[in-house]
Amino acid sequence: MIKRSLHDIEKMVGGFGLEEKYKTLYITGVTTDSRQVEECCLFIPLVGDIYNGHEFGEKAIKDGAAAVIWQKTEKNPPKDAPVIFVEDTLTALQALAKSYIDQLQVKVVGITGSNGKTTTKDMVASLLETTFKVHKTKGNFNNHIGLPLTVLSMSEDTEIAVLEMGMSGKGEIELLSTLANPDVAVITNIGESHLMDLGSREGIAEAKLEITKGLKKDGLFIYHGDEQLLQERVPSLSIHTATFGEKSTNDYYPTEITQELTGTSFKVKNEEYFIPVLGKHNVWNALAAYAVASHLGVKEEAIKEGFLSIKITGMRLELIEAKSGASVINDAYNASPTSMKAAIDLIENLKGFEQKFVVLGDMLELGEEEKEYHREVGRAIKPNNISHIFTYGRLGAEIAAGAREKYSQELVHHFEEKSELITMLKSLVHKNDVVLVKASRGMKLEEVVNALI
Repeated sequence: MIKRSLHDIEKMVGGFGLEEKYKTLYITGVTTDSRQVEECCLFIPLVGDIYNGHEFGEKAIKDGAAAVIWQKTEKNPPKDAPVIFVEDTLTALQALAKSYIDQLQVKVVGITGSNGKTTTKDMVASLLETTFKVHKTKGNFNNHIGLPLTVLSMSEDTEIAVLEMGMSGKGEIELLSTLANPDVAVITNIGESHLMDLGSREGIAEAKLEITKGLKKDGLFIYHGDEQLLQERVPSLSIHTATFGEKSTNDYYPTEITQELTGTSFKVKNEEYFIPVLGKHNVWNALAAYAVASHLGVKEEAIKEGFLSIKITGMRLELIEAKSGASVINDAYNASPTSMKAAIDLIENLKGFEQKFVVLGDMLELGEEEKEYHREVGRAIKPNNISHIFTYGRLGAEIAAGAREKYSQELVHHFEEKSELITMLKSLVHKNDVVLVKASRGMKLEEVVNALI
């Protein structure tokens, strides 16, 4: 993590007002959360819609913070303590992260996309860790606050930083990209997430392409080459590119894909690879990771080793055994029409199970066409492939309605109460069955998973 003198910190954030006697003191690490203050760290209080971290400045010093960054418009800065004044503490946090990463001899891989960016980040890190010292985004620290904190937690001898870049609107990815200046930028895909904010898939594509704004001049842009919205826009960018996808027109594409309960096998350039991750769509994420690793000089055997040791962040097609002996696929972290259809396709094609169940809930932030998107998901479920369909929530009712256009009514069950859904599901699921659970994070369908296991 960052370790600098307060004199250096003041210059890095463009601050002022630090008393001379404190300038030789050092800080180790940065936090914006007064509950996570550690000895000798720098506390940067942020101002939000319903909170103001400046209220905890004195407490942070008492709890061991070495110094505080202070927005000049805020009253009552800590007394008899090192304080650096700035115009805006959020801007200061971002400036500090940019200055720090610019000072290090580190290559940066920036990853965004509507679906799969966290999984791809985990895959890229796993492949690169076979050869380099790697630092990657943890959890959901991928926004205008989380990414700077991720950078500042990086050790100085890091060789490659793998940074996930999230967004909710235009301009956010550009901010993160210009902060990190990636050597390699990746777009996993263009889906329907954020339609409420961006209005169309075209708008989403343009927002995601902001990741190229900070790409180094000799950097490489890797993207899903089967996506027409990217095909149409990338040529005008005049940057080095590589593509991955299903079609043979891509630089990286699979010649064979075999789905097993323990993971997925695929071939690229006549070499076979195995990832302990379910889902054909995760092969595209693996191809993106393969492209990154190849570009950065990871050798073939190391790539195979890296794929085998992948550890995916939780609640993303996570296979768990239930008390009943059934298999539960926990994909409850997030959902969009694209990712939900991919998960359904996965369970439909799994072999060796007596019954297959899907538990599907609302997909959020889809804008005006949200009901039709949910009905399309229901219609996409193939009759005879799934034994029972369970849906939950206001929009989950639309999935049920779409499914009932093809399915027998008695096989489609909609619930407004989670407890009732769980009771019926547990009565039907037995050993040698498999259950997929998927919805947007706000639906908290992991509660269904926990009830089963």
